[in-house]
Amino acid sequence: MTLQRKLSMVLAVALMTAGAPAPAQAGGSASWTLTPTGTEARFRGLAPVSDRVAWVAGSAGTVLRTVDGGRNWASVGPADAAALEFRDIEAFDARHAVALTIGNGPESRLYATSDGGRTWSETFRNEDPAAFYDCLTFLDRRHGLALSDPVDGKFRILATRDGGRTWAVQPTAGMPAALDGEFAFAASGTCLVSAGGKALFATGGGATARVFTSRDLGRTWSVTGTPVPSGPSAGIYSLAVRPSGAAIAVGGDYTTPTAAPDGAAYLRGRTWTVSRTVPGEYRSGAAWRGSTALAVGPTGSDLSHDGGRTWKRFDTGSFDAVECTSSGACWASGEKGRVARLTR
Repeated sequence: MTLQRKLSMVLAVALMTAGAPAPAQAGGSASWTLTPTGTEARFRGLAPVSDRVAWVAGSAGTVLRTVDGGRNWASVGPADAAALEFRDIEAFDARHAVALTIGNGPESRLYATSDGGRTWSETFRNEDPAAFYDCLTFLDRRHGLALSDPVDGKFRILATRDGGRTWAVQPTAGMPAALDGEFAFAASGTCLVSAGGKALFATGGGATARVFTSRDLGRTWSVTGTPVPSGPSAGIYSLAVRPSGAAIAVGGDYTTPTAAPDGAAYLRGRTWTVSRTVPGEYRSGAAWRGSTALAVGPTGSDLSHDGGRTWKRFDTGSFDAVECTSSGACWASGEKGRVARLTR
């Protein structure tokens, strides 16, 4: 996929799924509680730290932070990023965070803050017109990775070993070749994830939606095909992995958000298996809350209590991203400034 076509698709996702957000209408024992942010930005980047501290990042260079559970949000974005589109943010605490903007060439950038967003340092600016960065992850406080769509036939990995202060493009000798048309989706900051010392990224666009895995900080990767349907705008949009190795994948096709047959899968040993009961609609974000899995998208949210084998809808509101902390605090974010906390 050309970078211009990729950017056009990214913009189309925002336009086609935009509109007046549906209210959170939860059933069962789980529900979302909205926390007004005072902005109309679309937040695809989400980084909860606890039940009180969370960061969101999105359109028009907007970055917000709360330290009181969402009662109040402060605008803390980089002053020079107003024309940029944030798609991912990773936070370590209330002071330290790293955020990614997407776009052709130099519009793909990484910023870091160590003072709660009062000041930011631009720590990486992409100068390669063939690269397009989609998402990032941190395996620990020091080691992080960012993923670009294929350059010269292979996905490109950017790595940091100092908490995001400096980044270096990694050699591609240990990266399997990309399929024709294969790329990653910058939909929720979770096309690249990590846990238990392992990093995974998911793809679509080509003949097969695939999952790449690295156990050595992104130096070498193995790849596995999945049964999730793939195509020009279809594939796996989000992964979630537990330290135990349990993993789920969700996606579909953003051009048909209300129909996603076989749009969710779980990892069984080394094999990806389609869920017995799928959400049935396009989902752009996934997360684990202990042994419970969550999935969100523009048409609703779903829960799985059996490792992704079956899913059940519990909300019909619109969200793009979902993340949970190790303590079980779950947050979701999306269009029209929507940010919410999960309550039970």
